[in-house]
Amino acid sequence: MQNAREMYKARCGSALDALTHLRDGDVIVVPTGVGEPPALLSALSEQRKQFNDIKILQLLAIRKYAYFDPQTAHHVRHCALFFSGASRAAGQEGWADFVPNYFSEIPVLIERGDIASDVVFSMASSMNEQGFFSLSLGADYTMAAIKKARAVILEANPHVPFAHGQCHIHISQVSALVESSESIAEVGLPKIGPVQEAIGKYVSDMIPDGATLQIGYGGIPDAVVMQLTGKNDLGVHTEMIGDGILKLVECGAVNNRKKTLLPGKMVATFALGSQRLYQFMHHNPMLEMHPADFTNDPYIAGQNNQLMAINASLQVDLLGQCGSESLAHRPYSGTGGQTDFVRAANRSAGGKAFIVLPSTAKDDRISRIVPTLSAGTHVSTSKNDVNYVVTEYGVAQLRGKSAKQRAQALIAIAHPDFRGELRAAANRLFST
Repeated sequence: MQNAREMYKARCGSALDALTHLRDGDVIVVPTGVGEPPALLSALSEQRKQFNDIKILQLLAIRKYAYFDPQTAHHVRHCALFFSGASRAAGQEGWADFVPNYFSEIPVLIERGDIASDVVFSMASSMNEQGFFSLSLGADYTMAAIKKARAVILEANPHVPFAHGQCHIHISQVSALVESSESIAEVGLPKIGPVQEAIGKYVSDMIPDGATLQIGYGGIPDAVVMQLTGKNDLGVHTEMIGDGILKLVECGAVNNRKKTLLPGKMVATFALGSQRLYQFMHHNPMLEMHPADFTNDPYIAGQNNQLMAINASLQVDLLGQCGSESLAHRPYSGTGGQTDFVRAANRSAGGKAFIVLPSTAKDDRISRIVPTLSAGTHVSTSKNDVNYVVTEYGVAQLRGKSAKQRAQALIAIAHPDFRGELRAAANRLFST
């Protein structure tokens, strides 16, 4: 039997060589965010006219590769599990596909064959002495896809951290690999202004010492993080690890000591941040990267006592329905893990689920608290799940409240300029 180094040498080649494993009609599964392999996807983009009906299935594409091209979408087509800045226009114009999902269920959908996985393209760490690579940047649904795929093709890069957890693949499972050494893409912290700071203060005041955090991506969740530096004994069980969480570790606020699930361990399924973050992840015994059916499963995540879930939305109606992923019917992002973690926090002993959003959009011309969601809006989190809604004007707690009580609580945290018309709408909607 070949040893690991011999297998590595036999499988290593150019990105063009790796493309010979593709067949027309294949679905290529690519990890979330910076787990996408740029050398492989660039090569496929250059050669896309040589293929027909190839689909690239991914959550949160980072780079806008040349295959994002309506003229060649019948050759290679993006299929989004969650739209990003790179893929949003393609989705809104209709030449990229969209698969609705809960992040926690994507691995199961792949395992059951509801979502195809013919080939996996993924970034990976360098191989260790035992022949294993770490898919630390995106364990997500990729680990499930590997089990189903006909071919697994890795882009091995020494800048990818070798993390602990359920994110390892052995060279014997790899069909082909290419080597690269370019720096991993960085995604900085969003801009935080006075509105975000005000919302962050309301939320941070409700988070006790010893809580476990799930932090979504965006300016408001990061504004919450920035105001938690004085807390003690915080833990992390989240989908995304980013620089905000890194800051809490560095200042000592996060030590995972009081977690009730995997105490001492910080848990995530994908990484999105700076080179400092990726270096922090490398062989760090505090951190484990696991697939999304572990990190995001509401039953599992909810075993953390005092789980605090903080996620952003675009629009909330007077019943509490959250439209977090579309602008009316036009897709903007996706459900991601929002509903997963809202439900997890609701299950958690002492848990709290926060939906955060500014009270207005378009320079205060549009209220984000609305009588009913705009026609065609995709409902991300239902009225039955939503607990706390937070704007810069305060906190509305909804669970256990009647429809009228919910409307009153939400109107109280709307922008003052819109409260009158919202009250009139509530009288029409909930009059008896």
